[in-house]
Amino acid sequence: MNVPISDLQEAIAEALSEEKAYDLPKVCEFYGLDPQEKDDPFHSKRIYVRSRLKNKPDAFLIELGVKVKERYHSEKLEILLQRIVGGGVTGEVKNLIFAANRLKPEIVLIDAVNNTIDIVENAEYCLVYDEPISQNGLLWSDLVAWWSKKDSYTNLVQAEQHLYSRLKDSINSKVEELLFYTYYKEFRQILAERLPALIPQVYLHYDPKTLKELQGRRRIPRQRMDFLILFSSKDRVVLEVDGKQHYAKGDVANPQEYARMVSEDRRLRLLGYEVYRFGGYELAELDKGKGIVANFFMRLFEKHSIAFE
Repeated sequence: MNVPISDLQEAIAEALSEEKAYDLPKVCEFYGLDPQEKDDPFHSKRIYVRSRLKNKPDAFLIELGVKVKERYHSEKLEILLQRIVGGGVTGEVKNLIFAANRLKPEIVLIDAVNNTIDIVENAEYCLVYDEPISQNGLLWSDLVAWWSKKDSYTNLVQAEQHLYSRLKDSINSKVEELLFYTYYKEFRQILAERLPALIPQVYLHYDPKTLKELQGRRRIPRQRMDFLILFSSKDRVVLEVDGKQHYAKGDVANPQEYARMVSEDRRLRLLGYEVYRFGGYELAELDKGKGIVANFFMRLFEKHSIAFE
């Protein structure tokens, strides 16, 4: 382990200390941590948890860290686990909400313990993939098979055509459309059943309040990713196509907007995501843009060991 065990213990203790002091003993027991008679959670919740983590094997702590991370938001714990277990994002894909083509979905957390959400308004305008992600990631064929179950399609070819049109309908930028079109045009036949799904407009964060309600303040820098590819549950690639709004307000440079964008990129990379950006300008010329996109995906597939037969 290239992370000091004390750092992992501290991160777990910090995450669990979000609980009320009177609930903490039961929470610890739920996670298999033996009771401690001497320590008092009302004195210090962190010390109480750390004392129960003493002398635990590394493997136990890593497994516990993953379980705790799934229930408590802890960027510190997420980053530590990513360093311990290797590349990629730790944890499983829980909520894949994407391709909103009209109104923004209204999302509520109905079970914070299990990270269970519900879309209470505008669910008809977005898609929610509810199948498990296999070790091969989310393939285009998986997405088509899932989509075919949603309606009475006569065959998978028809389902695939309708799904492609539905996903394209969620894209409102010409340069994003070019990237989406080029991906499936160039690689659908070549890779066939092995083609990873290129998923547009994926919700990464959600804030129920609008910028107007927040009086212009942003609590989160990015609600949606332009595109997401899941090469596996942990190997996640984010693709962003930057229009002028990413770095300017009107025709005036906007350093604050740019700073928010790159700060969020750093955060995602630290959590194990791969993040790649295309400048809208470099894709503006049709033929040149297609060449740039195709060449990029060829190299990305090579990096993730997807060979062309």
